[in-house]
Amino acid sequence: MSDFLKTFACDVFTDKEMKARLPKDVYGKLKKTIETGKELDPSIADTVANAMKEWALERGATHYTHWFQPLTGVTAEKHDAFLAINKQGKAILDFEGKHLIKGEPDASSFPSGGLRATFEARGYTAWDCTSPAFLREDALGVTLCIPTAFCSYTGESLDQKTPLLRSMQAIDEQALRLVRMFGDSRTKRVIPMVGAEQEYFLIDKDIYNKRKDLVYTGHTLLGAMPPKGQELSDHYYGIINERVGAYMKDINRELWKLGVPAKTQHNEGAPSQHELAPLYEQRNIATDHNQMTMETMKRVAGRHGMVCLLHEKPFAGVNGSGKHNNWSLLTDEGRNLLKPGDRPHENLEFLLILACVIKAVDKHADLIRYSSANVGNDLRLGGNEAPPSIVSIFLGEQLQDVLDQFAEKGSATHSIPGGRLETGVAVLPDLNKDATDRNRTSPFAFTGNKFELRTLGSSDSLAMSNIVLNTIVAEAFKEACDELGTKPGKAKIREYIARTFSEHRRVVFNGNGYGKAWIEEAKRRGLPNLKSMVDAIPAITDRKAVELFEKFGVFTKSELDSRAEIEFEMYAKEINIEARTMLDIATKQIIPATVSYLGSLAGAKIAVNTAVPCADTTVQEMLISECSALLASTRKAMDRLSREIDKAASVSAAEKSARAYRTKVVPAMEALRAPIDALELLIDKSCWPMPSYGDIIF
Repeated sequence: MSDFLKTFACDVFTDKEMKARLPKDVYGKLKKTIETGKELDPSIADTVANAMKEWALERGATHYTHWFQPLTGVTAEKHDAFLAINKQGKAILDFEGKHLIKGEPDASSFPSGGLRATFEARGYTAWDCTSPAFLREDALGVTLCIPTAFCSYTGESLDQKTPLLRSMQAIDEQALRLVRMFGDSRTKRVIPMVGAEQEYFLIDKDIYNKRKDLVYTGHTLLGAMPPKGQELSDHYYGIINERVGAYMKDINRELWKLGVPAKTQHNEGAPSQHELAPLYEQRNIATDHNQMTMETMKRVAGRHGMVCLLHEKPFAGVNGSGKHNNWSLLTDEGRNLLKPGDRPHENLEFLLILACVIKAVDKHADLIRYSSANVGNDLRLGGNEAPPSIVSIFLGEQLQDVLDQFAEKGSATHSIPGGRLETGVAVLPDLNKDATDRNRTSPFAFTGNKFELRTLGSSDSLAMSNIVLNTIVAEAFKEACDELGTKPGKAKIREYIARTFSEHRRVVFNGNGYGKAWIEEAKRRGLPNLKSMVDAIPAITDRKAVELFEKFGVFTKSELDSRAEIEFEMYAKEINIEARTMLDIATKQIIPATVSYLGSLAGAKIAVNTAVPCADTTVQEMLISECSALLASTRKAMDRLSREIDKAASVSAAEKSARAYRTKVVPAMEALRAPIDALELLIDKSCWPMPSYGDIIF
């Protein structure tokens, strides 16, 4: 067996480890909770904790931590040693069930959106036994990491995991009702599955350290494009250079040890951009694994003298980075509910599920857009490397044809076949051809046996997008089951499918999502176009959203209000940091460098005129004039930006402050960037105070 297979999940408290180390009855009870989602029996906690401790100690662990995902966009942890002092003053190893099940981090120091006041500090982390514990080895040594949920003293969710688990319960319950309708009595659970394609940039650490904007904000705020970008498409799927290859090899080794099924790696479209994609996993585990992946990618980059950038748009003018969320529904029997089969027009179960998904996306397009909204994604969505901010569904030619048949005739009699692809070369085999093409411009595309949500930003957690998808589809399933009953006839099901397709077909679009014509067409169809994060946030506090999430117990109104408050505050704070970073760079680097360069030009002109009085110095004069004008524009733009920052910062209400940053500060930042980028193209490279785009991405 290959070494990598031997080491796969070696740092995970796997089912194999549990079965070997736990008494049979304890293992059975824990396994039942993991597989059925039923409540954990607290009586087994001490036994499980002891087995987990012994396993971790054998691997060199000295500490444990409750690893959780607060509303900061990153993970959090507090470390405790396996150490206690007994009555005789002797050091002993200590890790009991109570330590495994519950922790108490400070809830007031994490974003709570008003759910917790500063003086109200108590919060709780609760063990998520459905996501396995793992070991992490770094400069601190070996630490046992226990995946947990995080809530306040009063019970409200303060994390990403709790509502994700709630949404998984919701879609499981409603999907079971739907499959029972078609006579499936064997399925016990329906599990949402996810595979997340992670895009990222790798750049040299020494160059990174010379760019204040990268250090403070994770992306460049200034920078002129080099003569070459990505227009030759020579980086995409190109040969991976040895330095990056060594990094990828290291990443794979680290992730495989953690049980993360890293599968695919390649160069992406932009210079220095790459992608990593895992196999499909249960949704909460996939979310945990994606967080672990991002943390590992950043940590390992340092070993190779590089920095991993996960910002959605590190460089203007080249592709940004996303995270494609491939979503499907799998029964515990292994049946994919989104697989249409060879004759999809006859597969009523699939078509009913498809109709429900279309209805859900049309009804809650604003929530889907919100679920992938962040500051960096505002710079990416709508560009030629990312879908537009208008949420639509791509079905492809085959399913579109079936949909049209149902909408027009109430049923479908045929499906467009896939056929064969003939290469025209004798030595090459003819290939089975899919019944439909793919559409990379679609925000939510059906790709054969799953839906691909392409709007997520590369730095995002998978949680919110999947919370939304699970819940809106659960609602559509519930409404279908409520209307159709437990044993509807085929005619009644066909009628429901036809009516649902007809009522919600406006959200289906198979064309070019990058084209300007689609913006106008979407407007005519009545589809929302929420261009920025600030525009998208109100979707979660809308009455429709509150009713949806409360109906399925995924969020309370107060939890939704708190998240909106946090998002508005986060937007304002991030733009404030970016704007102040621009001013700092302009003041301390750009203006001094430009003044120095102008001095050298003026000195050169005088020297030439002194040596050769009749010499032509129009080039020097032109450069002095152009640089001086741009310097004056820079100073004027700086003054404007400084005023707008002060005005926006003085607004106390979170939403109004965020809107002020969006509508006033962001345009002022763009106005400052323009003359500085123009100066970079004029000033001698030896005088420019920071590495250029060419230095960074090539």
